[in-house]
Amino acid sequence: MIDLSNADERAAAAGEYVLGTLGSDDHASFSRALELDAALHALVYGWQDRLLGLTSLAAAAQPAPSVWARIQARIQASAVPHLPHTPAAPRAALPPWWQRLGLWQGLSGLALAASVVMALLLVQRELLPAPSGERYLAVLQSPNLQTTGWVVEIESGRNLRLVPVLDMPAVAEDRALQFWTKPQGAAGPTSLGLVRAGQTVVLPASALPGLGTQQLFEITLEPRNGSPIGRPTGPILFVGKTVRL
Repeated sequence: MIDLSNADERAAAAGEYVLGTLGSDDHASFSRALELDAALHALVYGWQDRLLGLTSLAAAAQPAPSVWARIQARIQASAVPHLPHTPAAPRAALPPWWQRLGLWQGLSGLALAASVVMALLLVQRELLPAPSGERYLAVLQSPNLQTTGWVVEIESGRNLRLVPVLDMPAVAEDRALQFWTKPQGAAGPTSLGLVRAGQTVVLPASALPGLGTQQLFEITLEPRNGSPIGRPTGPILFVGKTVRL
């Protein structure tokens, strides 16, 4: 199990949580700790700032015809209930976080998946008239499953659209999905309200605290009426950063 009292272990676990490379037991214990540890939240946001921005370095390309079919198959497979988890063997001593292969494999997969989805969206829209304002796109992925759940599309001076791309089940009655954003340099995230699974949300761009590249957007699981403290309290379900189109 992760030793969150060790500074190196905390930093490594936060990075792997963002990338979705933690094992199921470690992910569960880290999520529980995250609900009560504000400093751990800060580490997670720091890793998001470092790692998710690298998705913009992957050039968009025309995918092969089979790519979208494989993405749909993976999304459908992720919706199938998992079998009970078999307890893992005791965890061996870990190498320093910068030497962990899973960390970099996860980063590579995250960048590739984001670039593929962005390319598909751009190909679908290439025949549409050019918009009048600056446009931004953010692909929100699950840190745990590394699947794409939502896409954020923004046109400066006009609207923000949060579009679901994953057929996820509704949350429990006593819980809610809350939508957040955090521009670069902001002290913390700003709530953009509650959203429903599978529902497209349209907001005026003026509702944002700012707009630019590498702006964080995320969806967290919160109490029924949303976070009571003005910042995320539950686990991060989907997260991503903007790139300018």
